[in-house]
Amino acid sequence: MLHLDNVSKSYSKNGKVINALVKTELFVKEGEFVAVKGPSGGGKTTLLLIAGGLLHPDEGRVIISGQDLYKKNADQRSRFRSQNIGFVFQQYHLIPYLNVFENILAPAIANPSPNLKDRALFLLHHFGMQHRKEHTPGELSAGEKQRTALARALLFHPKLLLADEITGNLDARNAGIVIDYLKEFASKGGSVLLVTHDMEAAQQADRWIELSGEM
Repeated sequence: MLHLDNVSKSYSKNGKVINALVKTELFVKEGEFVAVKGPSGGGKTTLLLIAGGLLHPDEGRVIISGQDLYKKNADQRSRFRSQNIGFVFQQYHLIPYLNVFENILAPAIANPSPNLKDRALFLLHHFGMQHRKEHTPGELSAGEKQRTALARALLFHPKLLLADEITGNLDARNAGIVIDYLKEFASKGGSVLLVTHDMEAAQQADRWIELSGEM
């Protein structure tokens, strides 16, 4: 499903070159849940952004479902992302003035499609958020925010789910609930790439990889 082939990415900061990724290889199969563990500043988020088509690598290729992501132009990558990739972030990125149901439907604004309201209602119930349908993010707990963000990421039936430190703001109970949803997604044939500094979360994956980069 996902292959990072000799991917490198560096930044320049205060006159110093920081090598976030150096000739990195990574495979995620269909139906596999893979965690990448490492410290803050170790390149995890850079890896995730590159894997999702949001950050062009300096070198290497990103292959998703047999397609070379960075051979596509920006518009083609955007369409490919909307059809194949779901993103979930530690900070949720919910729209504060929209309610839960509207937040789940938010990706449809740029990519309208029939039956999305039915899909959003299904996800609302699947994630146990039906009682919060009319509530805005400011009225939700951290766990409810993360479940809403996960439901939003699944609106278009993605093949690949990319998750960035999504248990970082959660207590143990809610972290376990969110990880169980990732495992469920993988059990149904989806692929999951989670980046985290949390060993307990990493150990719930089918396999986990330690990533170390320059600080």
